[in-house]
This record gives sequence, structure tokens and C-alpha cells, in this order.
Amino acid sequence: MGALPTIHDVARVAGVSRQTVSNVLNSPDIVRPDTRDRVTTAIAELGYRPHESARRLRTRKSSTIGIRIDPMTDGISGSVLDRFLHALTEQAAAQGLRVMLFTATDPDDEIRQFARLRDGADVDAFVLTSTFHGDPRTEWLIENEQSFVTFGRPWGIDDMNDPAHLWVDVDGWWGLHEATTALLAQGRRRVGYIGWPSPSGTGDDRRRGWHDAMLAGSGLTDAQLAPLAIATPDGVTPGGAALRALLAGSPGVDPVDAVVCASDSLALGALIASAGAIPVIGYDNTPVAQALGLSSVEQPLDEVASGVLELLTGAHRGRPDAGPATDPRHRLVRPRLVLRSPAPLPTP
Repeated sequence: MGALPTIHDVARVAGVSRQTVSNVLNSPDIVRPDTRDRVTTAIAELGYRPHESARRLRTRKSSTIGIRIDPMTDGISGSVLDRFLHALTEQAAAQGLRVMLFTATDPDDEIRQFARLRDGADVDAFVLTSTFHGDPRTEWLIENEQSFVTFGRPWGIDDMNDPAHLWVDVDGWWGLHEATTALLAQGRRRVGYIGWPSPSGTGDDRRRGWHDAMLAGSGLTDAQLAPLAIATPDGVTPGGAALRALLAGSPGVDPVDAVVCASDSLALGALIASAGAIPVIGYDNTPVAQALGLSSVEQPLDEVASGVLELLTGAHRGRPDAGPATDPRHRLVRPRLVLRSPAPLPTP
């Protein structure tokens, strides 16, 4: 096997100096077009690949994206961020980028990790997940002029349309609206909702989808819808308890005849508690939902990862900006409803 081509080989074939080759690689705008073309042709002919470690030291650019990884506290719905991370890493590698994982105990510790990675020039940009009301991380990144994109909207703060805050999110309103509308089309009229306590940007968005679909298609009023919604912590056990409460009804309130949930964890609990007696639709289309035949709303995580990388690399620039609804710096991706017939479950 022959020796790998070097920068000196490229310079010799192109008939230029070593410094000119370096300029083409690191600052191509300062090189005359005809010279730049000769160098790039020589690079292609020789199959030359720059030494990335040395290049990073010179340019102070790492071609690396930093993202915090959280411990999986929920083996069902918690798999969503793992799937997103896999999609992001795979697509980043195809673009010559790397993903660096780091841990943090809370948002304040995550900010400290931002500062550490910035000071060491270890990463060029950050991807944030699990955005929430009053999230301090985005404010710190903007104030410190750090490149970042969030998977999730900036809930509860004033930069929903801030050009400095790039974000990609899945339209939870659309997902639960479609799920509820599908149940109404099946003849169900008392579709319940099991979700998380407010304020929860993601949870409140999904609840609005259920509420708006019910208000438009069930014939029930706001007052009649209120008893059909239960807020509870995420998990299989809370989901089951909430469904039993909705099935029991209350004086003057009939039981539900179907239910949509803010997560597959809640939906699994509801499915078990109902023993398959009523339709249940979850959210996230996790492997558990697929295995059990549970209907669910699927987040297009490959599309989210693609949008995140496009915003990070600046590929969105130059696209028309027609206002917040179509601003290329802010992406709202529609999920997909997957309807299934669940396998029979034993009575709990």
C-alpha cells in the first residue's frame, strides 16, 4: 500500500506553494479562482484528505456539535430522545460533523458545561432538547453568542420568533387533533384526554389539539369537556389510574368512550386499565406501542434531525422569510398518526 498523499504532493501537482494549498483548504475566498480550481482538482486526483486534528488547532473549529444526554428515566417514552440522537449522529457524520455527548445534573449545570466546552473550543455549536417554560439555557447561549438549535420551541419566553433562537419542533397540536378527529370519525363522542400537569409547553400544546378537535366535532361545550381531561405525572401506573377515573365518571358526567394520551407511557397504562374495552391512542409511536399494536402519533425524528443540522450549518440562509409562520429559522414538523388494532390484554 502506497503512502497517503500529503499537502506537499498537492502543491507539486497543482504547481503552487504549500501555503496556497493551505489557503484553499482554510480560507478559499482569498485565493484566485483559477488557482483554487487547480488545487481542488489536484486534491480530487490524489484523494488527499486534510489532517483534521491539525486543522482544528489552526482554525479553532472542531466540526463538533455538543448535546446533553440524559439518563433514561422512562424506558417507554424516554426512547424518543435516544432515537433523535441516533438520527442526528448519523446525519451529522454524513456531513463530516461529529457529535459530542455530555452530561449535566440540571439546567444550571448544563450552562456550566456550555462554558467549559466553549472555553476549550471543543464544540462549534449546541443542540438543546427538552425545552421548558422559563428555560435559562437559551438566554445564556444568546447572550454569549453561541450557535445553537433547540429541538423544542422556546415555551413561555419572548423569543418564539427571535432570529437568534433557531428551533425545530414537532406539532403536538396537530398530532392530538388528528388522533381525536380519527376517533370522532369512528363514532366516538366522549373522547377523554390524559396528559401532564400545566405549565408544560409540550403537554399544553397536545391538550389544545384534543380540546380544539372535540370542540369542533363532538358537540360538547368547554364546560362539558373539562371533566374529560385528567392531568397526571407521566408513567404507566398514573395512566392506568387516570383511565379508571375517566371510566367511572361522576355524578352528571358519563364515562369516556375513547381516550388520547400525551405519551405512550400514559397510553399503555390506559390500555391495560381498560382491558381493550375502548380505543386508546398514545404519542411517540415507541417500540412498546409497535409491539403491542397500540395506536400512536409518530414524531418524524429523521426530519427533525435534518432540520436541526440545516439550521446549524446555515443551509437555511437565503430562503425567503415570509414571517413567523414560514420563517426558515423556525420549523414546525407535522407528526403522523399510526392506527392499529391492539392485541388482546388480560384484565388487570
